[in-house]
Amino acid sequence: MAVTRRIVISAALGAALAAPGGGAAAQGRDVLVFAAASLKNALDDVAAAWQRDTGKTAIVSYAASNSLIKQIESGAPADIFMSADLDWMDYGQRQNLIRPETRTSLLGNRLVLIAPKESTVRIKIESGFDLAAALKGGRLAIGNVDAVPAGKYGKAALERLGAWDGVKDRIAQAESVRAALLLVARGETPLGIVYQTDAVSEPGVRIIGAFPEDSHPPIIYPVAVTRDSNNPDAAEFLRYLRSPAARSAFERQGFTVLPQ
Repeated sequence: MAVTRRIVISAALGAALAAPGGGAAAQGRDVLVFAAASLKNALDDVAAAWQRDTGKTAIVSYAASNSLIKQIESGAPADIFMSADLDWMDYGQRQNLIRPETRTSLLGNRLVLIAPKESTVRIKIESGFDLAAALKGGRLAIGNVDAVPAGKYGKAALERLGAWDGVKDRIAQAESVRAALLLVARGETPLGIVYQTDAVSEPGVRIIGAFPEDSHPPIIYPVAVTRDSNNPDAAEFLRYLRSPAARSAFERQGFTVLPQ
């Protein structure tokens, strides 16, 4: 289930659907943003800054990108979609769920291997590294490798480095990257693969190492206004994501802000 910033998503959808004009984003309501779970800390700060600067409110619902775009496809009245990879934004564009002219690649990130904070595991991430041995009979926490962007990136990296076959039967697949992060933070798995920004936000884990950037597709976060949004503040919030205040919030969490 999505983690929400101010209200649960069911309440957000109910309020939007009850507004004059129905399911499409009615004018005058808060901007409803569907955003990848890994954006939570940074985007909460951005939304708070936008409210201070403009007096307007953005309600952000967080979940795995695949889950969010499917909700939009089913009629959820989101104004903005922020994905953790290009694939799910491409899907949204093919299904005519976003406005292509508003689409931009906003952020970059890195993929890291983590362990519980008290763990003493040491391993060098390189071609041929023995990740299976480092698990010591435990499981590797990772987002769903067929759908969740962080899981897809992680599987690609392990395949490229020759470690996938050794761990593919020892995977604890999670519904989002944040869910994978919690499995490690709680000590339920000895290792996990998440984004660098997730790892630095969670005091219960430590980073063992970063995956080589050429071991997986570039980690890019695209953003776009949804096709059915008619909320005039959606475009304003999209522009605000490029503001100095937003850049500062993203960079504090370890994201790279990509040139427009």
